[in-house]
Formats: sequence, C-alpha cells, structure tokens
Amino acid sequence: MKVIVYAICKNEAKFAARWYASMSEADGVYVLDTGSTDDTVATLKSLGAHVETRTFSPFRFDDARNASLALVPDDAAICVCTDLDEVFRPGWRAALEKVWRKNVTRLRYRYTWSFNPDGSEGVVFLADKIHSRKLYAWKHPVHEVLTPLDGVREEFAVDESICVEHYPDATKSRASYLPLLELSVEEDPSDDRNMHYLGREYMYRGMWQKSIETLKRHLSLPAAVWADERCASMRYIARCHLRLGERIEAEKWLLRACAEAPHLREPFVDLADLYYDTQDDAGLYFAAGRALAITQRSLSYINEPTAWGAHPSDLYSIACYRLGRLEQALAAARDAQTLAPDDTRIAANVAFFEQALSGK
Repeated sequence: MKVIVYAICKNEAKFAARWYASMSEADGVYVLDTGSTDDTVATLKSLGAHVETRTFSPFRFDDARNASLALVPDDAAICVCTDLDEVFRPGWRAALEKVWRKNVTRLRYRYTWSFNPDGSEGVVFLADKIHSRKLYAWKHPVHEVLTPLDGVREEFAVDESICVEHYPDATKSRASYLPLLELSVEEDPSDDRNMHYLGREYMYRGMWQKSIETLKRHLSLPAAVWADERCASMRYIARCHLRLGERIEAEKWLLRACAEAPHLREPFVDLADLYYDTQDDAGLYFAAGRALAITQRSLSYINEPTAWGAHPSDLYSIACYRLGRLEQALAAARDAQTLAPDDTRIAANVAFFEQALSGK
C-alpha cells in the first residue's frame, strides 16, 4: 500500500526537520505552504518533501486542507494528514499496514494533544486523520473536520499503538479562530460541533454572557446528542456563571452536567471545586468521591488532565478530614501524594493525618 503524508504549514521552519523525520516512514510527503516568510519551504525541500506554495484570501482551513490533499498522487492508498507541530512515534507505518484492511476507509489512533509540566501525558484522545484517498473532503473554515463524500460508507479501524504527539508553538496567535468560528456557524447554524466550539471560544475570551447564550443554542440543536459534548457545554456555562458571580446558577448547570454524562470524571471534579470553594463539606465529599469512583478515562477529546491527577484525591482527603473520617482522609492523601510526589502541601497533609491518627 502506498502511504502518503500531507500537511499545510506557515512559518514552521523550527519544526520542519523534527516533523519530517517522524513522517519519513511514508512513501512520500506533500506539503502546501500558505505563505511562509521564514525558511520553512527551503528546509522541507532540502529534506525531500514535495512542497508547493499557495495563499488564500480570505484564509480558511478547509480550503487549505483540501488543496493540500489535492497534491497527493492518485495512486496513493492511504493519506495521513498531520501538522508540523506533530510527530509520530517510530514504527507507525508497520502498525498501519497490519491494521488496515480492504474495507477500511479511516483509522483512529492515539493522539497526545498536550503534556503536563512533568512531561506526563495531559489530554489524550483518539484522532482520525488517516484515511483512504478520494473518499473524503475537509469541511468548516476552522476546527475543520474530515467528511466522507456523498455515498461513502465509512469503515473505521482502531490501533492505539499508532501514536501522534502534539508539541504546539505557544507563540502562535489564535486571533483568527473567533471570526472563522463565527463564519462557520453563520454558514451552517445547525452544526452542533462548531456551535459548541464557538461558545467555548467566547468563554476563553472572557465573553461570559455571549458564551452562555451560544452554548445554550448548542444544547438546543437537534443534532446535539453526544453526551460528552453536551456535558462540556453545561460545564462551560457553569464556569461563565461563576465568573459573573452567579453561584446558584453554576451549581444547577454542574448538577445537570453530572446527570448528562455520569461516566465522566470532569463534571464531578468541577462540582467538587465549587463545593470546596463554598465550604460545603458534604457536597465536596460526595462529588470528589463520585469522581474517584470513575476509573476509566474517556478517549474523546473532552478530557482534562486535572481530573486525572492528584486533584480529586486531594479534595476527597480534605472532605474526609473535615467530616471526621481520618482514616479515609489519610488514604486519599496518600493516593494524591503518589500522583504528585513533589507537592509539599499534600505531603504536609499526609504527615498531619498520620500524626492525628497516631494520637487517637
């Protein structure tokens, strides 16, 4: 099978060599540069990539992605879309050939979107940008999504041994995202995915009331049926209400979020944070305990590292102590210390609980 990597880029010379090295297991690498002013194009060409340049006015990610896909030779069997701030772990080509079958049109693989300060994985989910040639096109001006052409019946394979890691450029601006998201929603107001993204973007920018209104629109859409994303919209609405000083409204929305997706830790952790801040010890005991009872981390893009680190155990230990449950407090604090061995406050809590129990 002929495997081709394709990508778009702009001013990413500092990532080019690392990216190309991880893509070199492919039979070819095709890149569409959208207007670099640094050495990106020269560097990629020197490494062996096929590079063409094209600018877009106005710029849309779907137009650029589709133009880069058009560069891929017709005889390619499998197309691999990546960005220059991403790298494959070695051995991905052999794993791809093992899992790909005649009827497969698209592959889901492990994607590490972020890393924690200590180097451990942060947000991890299954991505799906490996696909058959001529069966797909990209859609939406931003947060573009790979969409099957009319009449195409998708068949997915999954292989978590194929891993892509994301090392983003923190200096790059996201300023274009908001107008492009607004355009995307204007073009297709029934699309639940980008309505959710637009509401989230308003939240990121501190536009609290506008975020609440947009996320409520997301929840009202007939297509908005995915519990994980609905739960996230409810959690973000709660965050906006908190920023507006509306604690009761925030609690209502967090309780709804927990009911919407009781299989997720994240809403229970948010609820525990609320109860911690309001010194509701019984509520904190319930919410943190319920969060810890969920041991299976979702592999959708909606998961947050804080919910899977020391934080829930730390909160639970505090609730147990305040309610006079010293043995539970110590056990939870030790769990938190295992996950955050360098946290001096948690270590001090462990020592305090040990001393309190020894004096009983």
